[in-house]
Amino acid sequence: MLESITYIRASLYLGAGLAIGFGAIGAALGEGYAAGKANEALSFRPEKSGDVIKNMLVGQAIAESAAIFALVVSILLLFMKPGSTNMLVAWASIGAGLAMGLSAIGSGVGAGLPAGTACFGIVRQPASSNKILTTMLVGSAVCQTPAIFGMVIAFLLLFLDLSSIPLYPGWAAVFGAGLSTGLSAIGPGIGNGITAMEAVRGVARNHETISATNRTMLVGLGVAQSTAIYGFLISLMLLFYGFKENHSLTSSMALLGAGVCMGFGGIGPGIGEGITASLAVKWIARNPPLTGVLSRTMLVGMAVAESTGIYSLIVALLLIVMI
Repeated sequence: MLESITYIRASLYLGAGLAIGFGAIGAALGEGYAAGKANEALSFRPEKSGDVIKNMLVGQAIAESAAIFALVVSILLLFMKPGSTNMLVAWASIGAGLAMGLSAIGSGVGAGLPAGTACFGIVRQPASSNKILTTMLVGSAVCQTPAIFGMVIAFLLLFLDLSSIPLYPGWAAVFGAGLSTGLSAIGPGIGNGITAMEAVRGVARNHETISATNRTMLVGLGVAQSTAIYGFLISLMLLFYGFKENHSLTSSMALLGAGVCMGFGGIGPGIGEGITASLAVKWIARNPPLTGVLSRTMLVGMAVAESTGIYSLIVALLLIVMI
């Protein structure tokens, strides 16, 4: 029979693989999109290759951030020495890999969308290059927020003193914490990218509306982040709620279910709200006098799209407090 230390070491390696395995998906897709749009743009005006390539590389560097976060967590897991034989460390290591790896998917994809659109916009409107770049940088940077939530939870799982948490049902709590933040970050990351992409396109089309466009974009980005925040909140509750020792399968499944419930429940609203905000931004840039009515409609629509994420939050909270 294997010793506890062997299980813990094996889980550290598995967590390392999960972190960079999942974490590499989104950044590669986003960077590929940016590079593809740069090529498409240069087919129209090859003389602008200097500006387009510079913009492409900046956008790709931001999209790469989420994968770099995942690489850091993966290396920590790879070289971490098990300091105890507490089996919770094994479950926490797998949870850390999932939190970081899954949360990096949406941020990587999302950051690539405005970068690719900016390459095209610079070719079409060279005089607006600086304004296009500014909007791209703001939008791409906000897209990284869900991945940062994942990195924070991963660090907590790696460095938190777990000695006060009972193994049963603690294993389900630390594993569920990784799933909650990791999965719920996917939707907001992609949704933010869709919104930022339309904002960049709008500024390229009419740079005089940059203030209204960026203001609406930031409101949309902020609201679409909500479900990632819900996932982060559930992860914190799973880590710090203070469970008593309980060997029943029911208690463990309740905590694991809370993480799964909030994680998957956050994906759809994040993307849906991003679509709503993107179309509001698109038409505000084309028709500024309609900013008021379009902003109000956007907020009402996003609030309704948010409701399914709130349902997941409520069920996750009930699962945690009812055991």
